[in-house]
Amino acid sequence: MESGQITVLLREWQVGTPEAFEHLVQAAYPSLHSIAESYLRHERPGHTLQATALVNELYLKLVNQRKAEWKDRAHFYTFAAKLMRMILIDHSRANKARKRGGDAVRVPLTPELPWLDATEERLLDLDGALQELERLDPKKVRLVELRYFLGATAEETAGVLGLSKATVDREMKFVRSWLGARLRPVEA
Repeated sequence: MESGQITVLLREWQVGTPEAFEHLVQAAYPSLHSIAESYLRHERPGHTLQATALVNELYLKLVNQRKAEWKDRAHFYTFAAKLMRMILIDHSRANKARKRGGDAVRVPLTPELPWLDATEERLLDLDGALQELERLDPKKVRLVELRYFLGATAEETAGVLGLSKATVDREMKFVRSWLGARLRPVEA
């Protein structure tokens, strides 16, 4: 389905066309599943949540989002990725509450952020840091969501955010440094 058709379905859903949401989910499912798989690749081995389950939980959250004002397909997917991140964080919190510690395995979140692993505790730390950064500069958080959670290239990120690739590269360099200062373990 072309991106323009997704945008049309989003608008129809917003105005209350009954079947628009179901058509939107069917059209967007492959991309949403791909985003979920991307997220889960960064999780620890043996994670209990599967991509399909993550998309299903997303579906339940999206059903109640009719009043959201979607600009376009990219805006919808960015929002969906953020919801997936929140679902994973809630899942991590629930697991952390059940078992403190355990046999955590260090898995880097991304090769560009090797000091940040995807253990549940570190994912919660990352979420806190991203919330802090969002209060300071929401556009930088969109960069992280697009680049690391959605897997967008610098060029794709630039296109979605209306920036140049050079600006995206420069801003990501700042974000990596900023996150590093907040998330690297303090050495004694």
